[in-house]
Amino acid sequence: MPPEITRVATTDIAEMMAPGPERRMALPGFADEFVDFPHFIIRITEKIWHEREVDRVLEWYADDCPIHTLAGDITGAQTVVDNTWATLDAFPDRRLDGDNVIWSDEGGGAFYSSHLITSKMTNQGDSEFGPATGRKVRIQTIADCLCANNQVVEEWLVRDNLALVQGLGFDPDEIAVRQAAGDQARGESLIQFHAEARGTAQDKPTPVPGGERAVDVAVSALVHTFGGDTAAQAGVYDFRVRASYPGNAQLYGPDEVSAWLAPLRKALPDLRLRVDHVAEIPYLGEAWDVALRWSAAGIHGGDGRYGPASGAPVYLLGVSHFRVMNGRVREEVTLWDDLAVRRQIAAARRAK
Repeated sequence: MPPEITRVATTDIAEMMAPGPERRMALPGFADEFVDFPHFIIRITEKIWHEREVDRVLEWYADDCPIHTLAGDITGAQTVVDNTWATLDAFPDRRLDGDNVIWSDEGGGAFYSSHLITSKMTNQGDSEFGPATGRKVRIQTIADCLCANNQVVEEWLVRDNLALVQGLGFDPDEIAVRQAAGDQARGESLIQFHAEARGTAQDKPTPVPGGERAVDVAVSALVHTFGGDTAAQAGVYDFRVRASYPGNAQLYGPDEVSAWLAPLRKALPDLRLRVDHVAEIPYLGEAWDVALRWSAAGIHGGDGRYGPASGAPVYLLGVSHFRVMNGRVREEVTLWDDLAVRRQIAAARRAK
């Protein structure tokens, strides 16, 4: 009987990097060095970032691969190479340690991964945010990748840049204003860039009352939490839930999760949410891990986390990882680039 498919959350990195030669699942079009799809994601990350084989991006990313971020899109393997070296110039000791890979088989030889990463790094060179500070920082990132034929063919990258700039000692709102000014000088705007995407974030997902599947619990948790329905939220969260949100916010219990999101709900009172992709895998025992990639849109129409209401149309690209045990969420990581949200609001203020 072949070994089970790699479970990233519970397997040591040394074992994942040397799993043996036996294929653990059908993986058409992928190189023989990869025993299963999670192994592909972990191994290329290790090779590129930790063994510094950065040019292998040209092998493992499609030439025209689009990488979607809330701060704007980039395209192509060579751009990924250039950006990787630029990041390593600023943070030479940066690590990308894989906490989990939640994945799905998309059919036709395509697979989708949602890769939760913790990065520890020291700012030893100038970065896009400012001069080198010498500070050590730790942030979380989730990279969602559509893969086929041994390559990443599309990626959605969600990094906690709010935690990064705060850890470096910079004021995130000042950084956002500076970025918005740079956009304006180039004749660009994140508000304009996301205009079409904002229009698609209209269909609010429906929670499933009493839904028993882990994915039903996860979707209900997302909808109730962002919608502010604390009574329903308490029904899908374990009272001991541990949750991580942008700015490295570490929360315990559904009450703290709801309280952290309250200023966001006040700032974006008409926020509309749509789930764009779902993946789920078994964890341990009866527990399941669920990844939801989602988008949201609303008007900055209330005072709150982002200062006085600006009227800015705001778009969010987010990913949430839920660990569901006994029909309730026990652990959660929800990320979006909150610095890019502030950049959209700064752009609207500059336009007035």
